[in-house]
Amino acid sequence: MKRQKWWGLALSMLLVCGVALAGCGGGGSATKVKIGEVTRSIFYAPQYVALEKGFFKEEGLDVELQTTPGGDKTMTALLSGAIDVALVGSETSIYVYQQGSEDPVINFGQLTQTDGTFLMARDGSGAFDWNNVKGKVFLGQRKGGMPQMAGEFTLNKKGIDPHGDLELIQNIDFANIASAYASGTGEFVQLFEPQASIFEKEGRGKVVASFGVESGHLPYTVFMTKQSYIDKHDATVQKFTNALYKAQQWVDANTPEDIADAIMSYFKDSDRDIVVSSVKRYKEQGSYATDPIVDDAEWNNLLDVMDQAGELKERVAPEKIVNNTFAEKAKLAK
Repeated sequence: MKRQKWWGLALSMLLVCGVALAGCGGGGSATKVKIGEVTRSIFYAPQYVALEKGFFKEEGLDVELQTTPGGDKTMTALLSGAIDVALVGSETSIYVYQQGSEDPVINFGQLTQTDGTFLMARDGSGAFDWNNVKGKVFLGQRKGGMPQMAGEFTLNKKGIDPHGDLELIQNIDFANIASAYASGTGEFVQLFEPQASIFEKEGRGKVVASFGVESGHLPYTVFMTKQSYIDKHDATVQKFTNALYKAQQWVDANTPEDIADAIMSYFKDSDRDIVVSSVKRYKEQGSYATDPIVDDAEWNNLLDVMDQAGELKERVAPEKIVNNTFAEKAKLAK
């Protein structure tokens, strides 16, 4: 009889403790969120800061990051439910909308606000003029992707026909562009960091211009998810955006050296000086958004870029696939 009472008392205490822990959240499990990033890039430094500095954890989120190379693969992963949130160019959400999706992909948190590529010349001697690319072999990016569209937008702005005034190569996969250039293909190439800094250090060329500076502000890389996910998990999306904004403010307030140290675990095979140089370039040209809001001017610039590239069926109003309420609340809560 005493044994039964003892077990009854023990069971009651366990139940009370369990309820107390669940109620206070101190020992409760964090909410799992799966992110798919279109590539691993120093261009996405604020995301790694949010992970490394524990900003997601502070919001009660257990974030799992995976790289899903290419915009098409990242969007497929999102639409299929393999990931909850995608970090990819906003043009992909427009492509989904243009296909008439009943569950549109919603942009809710901007990470970068300019193109992230740089123009590298194999022969960087002398003063650079955009007309230098005329008649040359230009190693570009994938058709329909933001790097190529922003590149063509810039060339057109400079009075250069990207398909008539130069030999444009676009049949090389994104992952192989750098190696193709290193092997001797192309007199000019469009590269992200840190590859541009690496090639400069190796003496393979010189960065002569920035497509980010030339093409202006636009929602280049944005956190997005399906409308159905927002409907079911709006509190999670808010917590996610809160963490993002904290990271953006931290990046804005700290030096390239501090930022490099914070993200080095995501670039273990990279030289620290190269990471610092890459972050410095992106900070100096204002590539890292300082808040998650996608404003109308940026959105309209994106539409202009896509329209000129022939990839836009119709101009999509931002309210159709942009939701800034989470970003606005995150700014107020900071």
